[in-house]
Amino acid sequence: MRAGLPDFRLGNVLATSFTATLTERHGDAVERIPTPHRLVDWLAVNGFAVDSCTTAQLDLARELRESIHAAATAAATQSPLPASAVHVINDRSTEGRAAAILTPEGGRQWRLGSASRVADALSVIAADAISIIAGERDGRLALCASPTCRAAFFDTSRSRTRKWCDMNTCGNRQKKARFTAHRRTNPGSRDSPPGPGASHDASAS
Repeated sequence: MRAGLPDFRLGNVLATSFTATLTERHGDAVERIPTPHRLVDWLAVNGFAVDSCTTAQLDLARELRESIHAAATAAATQSPLPASAVHVINDRSTEGRAAAILTPEGGRQWRLGSASRVADALSVIAADAISIIAGERDGRLALCASPTCRAAFFDTSRSRTRKWCDMNTCGNRQKKARFTAHRRTNPGSRDSPPGPGASHDASAS
C-alpha cells in the first residue's frame, strides 16, 4: 500500500469491493482511489495486471463505480434501476476484451489486452456487477445499516440477514456507539465494549 493513503476494503465480490473504493458516502467520504496510480494498486490487488492508468481512465473507473453503486442501491431497495447507471455499466461491460484463463493450479486469472488493460479490467468489473444486480448469483443485495455508510453489499450469509457491509469497520463502529450510549444512560453498567469479531456478521462482500 502506498504510504499516507487509506487502505482498501476488500471483500469476496468484485463489484461491491470496487464500489467500496469510496466509503462513508453519507458522512465524511473517504476516496480510496484518489490518483491513477492508486487505481493501478487496487486492480493489482484484485488480480488485474495493469501497468499504468491515465487521469481519463480513472474518471471512467469512478463513473463506473458510481453507476454500480446507484444500480445496486436501487436493486437492494427494489426500486427502478437508474437509466444512466445502466447505460454506463453496459458500455463498460462491452468495451473490454478480457479473457478468463485457467492456471495450472486450477485457478482463474484474467488475461488483459496489451493496449486496453484498464478498459478490459473495467469490463470484468461491470460484468460482475451485472451478474449480481440481475440476480444470477446466490445471495441478495442489501444496504449497510450504518447511517454514514449505506454501501450496497452482496449478502451470501445463510440467513440473508447481514446488517453491515463490513463487520470490522461499520459493524464494530455502530456497536461501540451503542455501547457508549448505553454507558451514558446506565453509568453503573459493567458491560465491556464489543471487540472485532463480536458478531457473526461476515466481512465485506
